[in-house]
Amino acid sequence: MNPAARNPADRNPADRNPPDENSADRNPVYRNPADEILDIVDEHDRVVGRRPRGEAYALGLRHRCVFVQARDAAGRLFVHRRTATKLVFPSLYDLFVGGVVGAGESYDEAALREAEEELGVRGLPRPVFLFKFLYDDGAGKSWWSAVYEVRCELPVRPQAEEVQWYGFLSEEEVGRRLGEWEWVPDGLAAHERLQAFRAGD
Repeated sequence: MNPAARNPADRNPADRNPPDENSADRNPVYRNPADEILDIVDEHDRVVGRRPRGEAYALGLRHRCVFVQARDAAGRLFVHRRTATKLVFPSLYDLFVGGVVGAGESYDEAALREAEEELGVRGLPRPVFLFKFLYDDGAGKSWWSAVYEVRCELPVRPQAEEVQWYGFLSEEEVGRRLGEWEWVPDGLAAHERLQAFRAGD
């Protein structure tokens, strides 16, 4: 891995892996994320319909997401900054890889797919399910969130469409950056719940 990715504190995080605005033109398999079909669910996580992702976001319809905490062989956490083109929380930092669960897809299937896609790897071990919670910011963003963990010992090549910057950070480094960088709110909620989960609370 590029040494800059190992030591993000040594440089401006925004300098690594800038988004390529022409990536959709160069990549024939690129699809508009807003067109992805999602299962719409109720407060009990029961499917009540299906809508395109862009419409679900615009209307504040509850859907499903996965959050996967990835660690390298040394136990460091994969942290990244989202691109400015993301539909929600653009340009913010995230402690998880993951994303929405597609229509008819299971949480487990989505966790593996999203982790491999965002990390840019194949042959990743199946992420281990930890718990699920309902994220709701009270302002129209609400999704059932399944939290997983996985050990990634493969060289990572994160998607340019998804990830502007990335690095593997120690727990101490993450602790320092939590108060300095602007983080996605649902990821922070998942992180707090994960800490409580591991503490047995």
